[in-house]
Amino acid sequence: MSDARHTWDEIAAAWRRERPQSLWRRHSDWIHERLLERWLPPAGGKALKTDLFDEAFGGGLCRALRSRGFKVTGVDISPRVCQVAREADAELLAVTADVRRLPFADNSFDVILSNSTLDHFDSEADIAAALDELARLLKPGGTLVITMDNPSNPVVSLRALLPERLLMAAGILKYPVGVTCGAARLRTLLASRGLAAQESMAIMHCPRVLAIPIAGLLGERLGSRFLAALRVFERLEDWPTRFLTGHFVAVRALKTDSFALKARSDGA
Repeated sequence: MSDARHTWDEIAAAWRRERPQSLWRRHSDWIHERLLERWLPPAGGKALKTDLFDEAFGGGLCRALRSRGFKVTGVDISPRVCQVAREADAELLAVTADVRRLPFADNSFDVILSNSTLDHFDSEADIAAALDELARLLKPGGTLVITMDNPSNPVVSLRALLPERLLMAAGILKYPVGVTCGAARLRTLLASRGLAAQESMAIMHCPRVLAIPIAGLLGERLGSRFLAALRVFERLEDWPTRFLTGHFVAVRALKTDSFALKARSDGA
């Protein structure tokens, strides 16, 4: 855990100096806000967000969650990311923690949002451990919204075959990536933890490998037009090829009452 903290602290320090991808992060926030509008009706309650990089270096999603009536807690493995996120959003409760070992009581949250967090681990066992924690923390009947890199996307698939150090040295990757799960495998992992998938889809259909560097070159006036053009790609989410073009898979799952009863029985 200490190695991961150090790595993400260093990445956060570099991002704070350079502020890369600010225009691109506006597009990413828009994509995920659409997902929340579709899958999380304004209901209130307590929400957990599983990393705070978006909040530290972009608009992020915690404000969008609060606008839907939720009291939001965010966690991140990096103390520096938490610090920058707090500076950007004074209302945010930011906690430094590993998503595989979270310092909250069982059944603490009505909603958990985990966007591209669990796809930074080295093994599926780490993903499973994190899902165990998210299932533990979610209230019976609560909603988990999770996104992960889509292994069916050709770019993601190719990236997984290439040495990460080479990609980072070339500037193609700005931070470490890890293993991931397709929609079917993710639904299976969720189901074994009492998290019943209700919907799944693919999101972010623009060609990221081109869009991110182009966005970095544009000023505000041209950038706004560019963002409008990128949004057109999201129409691909309705096409039969959506799980080839989408960079992320997204799943909405509910925690079943039967799982909560079993957990209490096992602990008795």
